[in-house]
Amino acid sequence: MARKHKIVTIDAEGRDKGKSFLIVEKSAWDSEKWATRALLTLSKAGVEVPDDVMQAGAIGLLAIGLDAFRQLSFDEAEPLLAEMVACIHFVPDAAAKDPMTGRPMTRGLIMPTEVNDGDIEEVPTLLKLRAEALELHVGFSISAAISTLMAMTARNSSRPRTQTSPDPAEPPLEQVEPA
Repeated sequence: MARKHKIVTIDAEGRDKGKSFLIVEKSAWDSEKWATRALLTLSKAGVEVPDDVMQAGAIGLLAIGLDAFRQLSFDEAEPLLAEMVACIHFVPDAAAKDPMTGRPMTRGLIMPTEVNDGDIEEVPTLLKLRAEALELHVGFSISAAISTLMAMTARNSSRPRTQTSPDPAEPPLEQVEPA
């Protein structure tokens, strides 16, 4: 069976409007290696996963993982982000099909240089393509995962809480100033 893939055409206003990109699923080996490196990096950064998030399964782990990436230094996160982009290809002409795969003809992304802005010229485009690549690999929408986690958190916050600290001490008696 062929690897999953999706075509993403940018519809947001800006320099990337109308550009198409093909995202192709990484091999099982590469996906597992990336996920292991990501989890080890997060663990090394001291990320803890709360029990209620753990009970949400992959959705909770994905959501806590995305949030946890903010705790990484750029040097720790950069190789993971760069590898995520490696499965994204530029589609110069969506009508031209590869006869072997039936997918659009593609080429590797042109990265920016001092004199060339590259294929991706807008930050929101890059963020969208990273989210789409992650969604393709994990099999569900990132925004749906975050929405589910937020609903679960709201549901849990309405449950009665067990008191873990004693009630605050009585306020001190009012001081009366001598007359």
